[in-house]
Amino acid sequence: MSDEDPYLWLEDVTGEEALDWVRARNAEALAELSTGERFAGIRDEVREVLDADDRIPYIRRRGEYLYNFWQDSANPRGLWRRTTLEQYRLDDPEWELLLDVDALAEADGENWVWQGAAVLRPGYHRALVELSRGGADATVVREYDLDERRFVDDGFFVPEAKTRIGWIDQDRVYVGTDFGPGTLTSSGYPRLAKEWRRGTPLEEATVVFEGKPDDVSVSAHHDPTEGWERDFVYRSVDFYRTERYVRTATGLDRIEVPEDAQTSSHREWLLIRLRSDWTVEGTTYPSGTLLASGFDAFMAGERSFTTLFTPDAHTSLEYWAWTHNHLLLSTLSDVRTELHVLTPSEGWTSRPLAGAPELGTAQITGTDPDVSDEYLLDSSGYTQPSTLSYGHVGGDVEILKRAPSFFDSEGMTVSQYFATSEDGTKIPYFVVRPSGAEGGPTLLTGYGGFEVSLTPGYSGIIGRGWLARGGTYVVANIRGGGEYGPDWHTSVTKAKRYKVYEDFSAVAADLVERGISEPSRLGIQGGSNGGLLMGVMLTRYPHLFGAIVSQVPLLDMKRYHKLLAGASWMAEYGDPDDPAEWDFIGKYSPYQNVHADRAYPPVLFVTSTRDDRVHPAHARKMVARMAEQGHDVRYHENIEGGHGAAADNEQLAFKWALMFEFLWEKLA
Repeated sequence: MSDEDPYLWLEDVTGEEALDWVRARNAEALAELSTGERFAGIRDEVREVLDADDRIPYIRRRGEYLYNFWQDSANPRGLWRRTTLEQYRLDDPEWELLLDVDALAEADGENWVWQGAAVLRPGYHRALVELSRGGADATVVREYDLDERRFVDDGFFVPEAKTRIGWIDQDRVYVGTDFGPGTLTSSGYPRLAKEWRRGTPLEEATVVFEGKPDDVSVSAHHDPTEGWERDFVYRSVDFYRTERYVRTATGLDRIEVPEDAQTSSHREWLLIRLRSDWTVEGTTYPSGTLLASGFDAFMAGERSFTTLFTPDAHTSLEYWAWTHNHLLLSTLSDVRTELHVLTPSEGWTSRPLAGAPELGTAQITGTDPDVSDEYLLDSSGYTQPSTLSYGHVGGDVEILKRAPSFFDSEGMTVSQYFATSEDGTKIPYFVVRPSGAEGGPTLLTGYGGFEVSLTPGYSGIIGRGWLARGGTYVVANIRGGGEYGPDWHTSVTKAKRYKVYEDFSAVAADLVERGISEPSRLGIQGGSNGGLLMGVMLTRYPHLFGAIVSQVPLLDMKRYHKLLAGASWMAEYGDPDDPAEWDFIGKYSPYQNVHADRAYPPVLFVTSTRDDRVHPAHARKMVARMAEQGHDVRYHENIEGGHGAAADNEQLAFKWALMFEFLWEKLA
């Protein structure tokens, strides 16, 4: 025990004393929140949404097959399966089962949670399957034979770790993992990238690159595109800065782009998306710009670019995706999706791509760049269930699947407003209101970090648990996200972090000023970095809110960089060990700013024992301190679930029901 922090013992994740404390707090929360009819009703309704047989089975093409991972009440851990496009078009497709995770977990005596699979290109006959225990980020990697539908005897196998692995060819992979002492960074990710050949011990794999202990991570990747095969090595210096290299027979050649830029290659093209201004041969390209260059010409020293996208005050580039012959761009204009098709020829041509809804989001969920110009487009809005469409650039678009409506949206309105933050910046937010909900219970959410954008989309969970019961739902697009490009994020990192919290509080105040809600009926919810946001709202702006839910949060910003993956986020928040940086971090760190003599709204903290990204001690210690000080606080920690705090649909429905029950109890 420490005089400075009497709750350090709660950082012992699986220590018996700490787990006894967790069990006691869980029992208190469950006794308060989980015994009534409303909780049971919400839990069951959310579970119906999660397990619905008629929801869209989202797919990813790998060669001739479309792959899907499916969970429902009969298969809570899930089924990995595949079908053909012809079958997928049918109302009831025939699926070929590849792996039953529930059966595997039972046979192995493990609580396996699916974490994905890397399938070998071309050919698509082998896969590297990743499974985690209880939903943690750390995984076990096992090689799978897709033709014989079984794990490969004496195939590639990597024990549990935060592993980065990918195919080179059928007999070689690139791998970064825990090779023993000194092989992980201070963030807990691989410091070494190795080439590993089939039939040789993992420890004898050949070192390709070695990073430094304080890097975030190191990785390597092989691009098998026929005729354009390349190998890349990445050294992530911090969360936003990466050194990139092409691996050749003679060594590593640096790709001389700004470290904070994003890059991708496709066939003969190199794309560069800037996160800060870049001056090249007398021309300055602003942050947020997307540039194209011939890959080989760029590596040879040529610096001639085609500008594919330039941001403005209202519009930013969200993402891009290649088909075989075209580049698809998704942009946001005041957080509304617009889609474009760009085609390289003598020059680059651009035209719109249809499919983006008004006050909604259209997401390119899949392309087949090896052989075709097909694309899959998923579109939805707050009250508009998803539609999955299939098309070819320049051809017809076919609706493949429509999601069911999980709540009655008749009479609901979706509006966008702008609040004014303390420095005069206009902050957009969306309001979804049932008829007659003015002044009633309101749920406000936000994130505000890591250039993550919150765009409109359908949620049967929010619909059933909140909107259909008469609640108003609000999404704040505060700075720190990417809604207006990289500057919307970089302008509020480190010493300017306080502006994120001013933005969110400005939205809360604007809701009251417009008569949409009032403080006693305004609840807020956020997770991870959004959980930190909730902690700051609790300790700095408690008068604005009637109830707060903070999920898998960062809260102890004095020690966040010493806990699990925390060191990787110092580019976002700063270094608490630097007195100059702790000076601004310490002003908002929730754990250091909760006091016995202040009044706070009731708060619920939710986390997971198996979260190996954000340490559960953040929430544990905050709850212990607030309880000691006599505040209205409750806590629930799921033993499984990882950073999502739930390992299957049953746990996820339970978690949502706890949150909704708490908010309805405090706000209604």
